Amino acid sequence: MSHYKTAAKDRVPLKSKMAFGSGQLVLNLLPGALGFFMFFLLTAFGMDPFLAGLLGGLPRIFDALTDPIMGFISDNTKSRWGRRRPYIFIGAILSGIFFALLWQLDENNSQTYNFWYFLIMSMVFLIGNTMFATPLVGLGYEMTSDYNERTRLMAFGNTMGQIAWMIVPWFWVIIADPDIFENQAQGVRQLSLFVAGACIILGILPAIFCKGIDASHMENRKKISLNTMFSNLKDLFKGIVEVSKNKPFMKLCGATFLVFNGFQMVASFSVFIIVFYLFNGDYGDAGTWPAWFSTITAVLTAFIVIPIISWMANKWGKREAFIISTVLSIIGYILKWWGFNPENPWLMFMPIPFIAFGLGGLFTLMMSMTADVCDLDELNNGMPRKEGTFGAIYWWMVKLGQALALVLGGLVLKLVGFISDAETQTLDTMTNLRIADIVIPSVTAALAILVMWKYNLSEDRAKEIKEKLIERRGEL
Repeated sequence: MSHYKTAAKDRVPLKSKMAFGSGQLVLNLLPGALGFFMFFLLTAFGMDPFLAGLLGGLPRIFDALTDPIMGFISDNTKSRWGRRRPYIFIGAILSGIFFALLWQLDENNSQTYNFWYFLIMSMVFLIGNTMFATPLVGLGYEMTSDYNERTRLMAFGNTMGQIAWMIVPWFWVIIADPDIFENQAQGVRQLSLFVAGACIILGILPAIFCKGIDASHMENRKKISLNTMFSNLKDLFKGIVEVSKNKPFMKLCGATFLVFNGFQMVASFSVFIIVFYLFNGDYGDAGTWPAWFSTITAVLTAFIVIPIISWMANKWGKREAFIISTVLSIIGYILKWWGFNPENPWLMFMPIPFIAFGLGGLFTLMMSMTADVCDLDELNNGMPRKEGTFGAIYWWMVKLGQALALVLGGLVLKLVGFISDAETQTLDTMTNLRIADIVIPSVTAALAILVMWKYNLSEDRAKEIKEKLIERRGEL
C-alpha cells in the first residue's frame, strides 16, 4: 500500500477530471471513427483497395512529423491562458470542422478527384488534430505532481475514453442500414457531421476546466516565431535527444510498442475468426457479433478493469500493476483457443475480461509513469519542462508502430493462406490464423514484461525527485 498521502493541493477536482476525460474521449473517437469510415471508401465511394491503403498510410507519415513540432511549440508557449489550453481550444474546433469536411465526398466524382481530395484534407485534418491532441496529452501530465493522483487521473480519463470504443463499432451497422440512410455514401457524410459536432463540444472542455502547471515563471523557454524557426528546429532536435537518453522513458516506449502493436497486428483477426470460423463465412449469421465483441471489451475495460488497475497501482506500485495486468492479458489470449467455439458462440466473451487488462493497464499506467518521467527530466536537464515533447514522442512511437503492425498483420494473413474474396476459408487457414491470433500478442506482451522488469522509478524515487524540484524552484 502507498505510504504517502496525497496532499489536498495535488488532488485534481472532479470537474477537471471529467473535462480531461472528455478530451480523452475525443482522442479515441476521432481515430476510431476515421478507421471505421475508411471501410466505406471502398464500398460507398468505389476507391481502389491499393489507393485506399495509400490514403490510410501516407497521412500517418505526415502525422508523425507534426507531433514533435507541436509538442515543442506547446512546451515553449507563453500566454495568459497557459502553455496548452489555447491550442486545445482551437484544435478541438478545427479537428471537428476538418473531420466533417474530410468526409463530404461525392460518389459521383472521379476516383482520382476523390483520392486527392481525401489525401489533402486528411493532412489538413491531422494538423488540427495534432494541435488538439499533443497539448492535451501534455496537459494531462502536468495537472498534478502526485505519484498516485496521476494514476487516478489517467484511469478516470481512460475510462471515459473507452466510451468511444463502445460507440464506433456500431457506425458500420448504422451507415449500412437502408432504413436509416438512402445509401452508404449519404450515411458517411451525415454521420461525420454528428461525430464532428460531438468532438468540438467535448474537445473544448479541457481548455476551459483543466489547469496545468503554473508556467508564468518557467525559465529557458524558447521564443516561437518565424524569425526563430531554424534555431527552434535545432532546439527541438536537442530536446528529442535529451528525451531519448531518459532510460525509464525508453522502457515505457519499448513496452508500449510491444504490447500495443502486438495487439494491433492481430486486431482484425477476431472479426475474421468470428465470421469464417464460428459462422463459416456467413456474414448474415455473424450479424452484430463482431460489434458486440468490441463493445463488451470496451465496457469491461472502462468499468471493471481500469478501476482494478488503479487500485493495484496504488497498493503495489505502477511497475508491478503493469506486470500483473500484462500477465492477465496473456492468459486471456490463450483462452481464445477455447473461447472461439462454433458449438457455442457465447464463449467468445469468456477471454475478454482477461484480454482487457492488456490495453486497459497499458495506457492508464504508461501515461501516469510518463508524467513521473517528466519530473526526472526536469531534475536532469532543467527548464522548460517537456511534457509536450514527451507526449509527442510517445505517441509518435505508437503511431509508427501501428502503421508497421497493420503491414505485418496483412503479411500474416497472406502467410496463413487467408483469401479475402473467398466465401469460406480452409480449416488449415483458420487453425493457423487462430494460432497467430494467440501467439503474436502473447509473445510481445511477455517481451514487454522483460523490458519493464528493472524499471526503477518507484513511488519513493518519485517522491524524492519531487522534493528536490520543489527545493530547486524555491516553492513552499
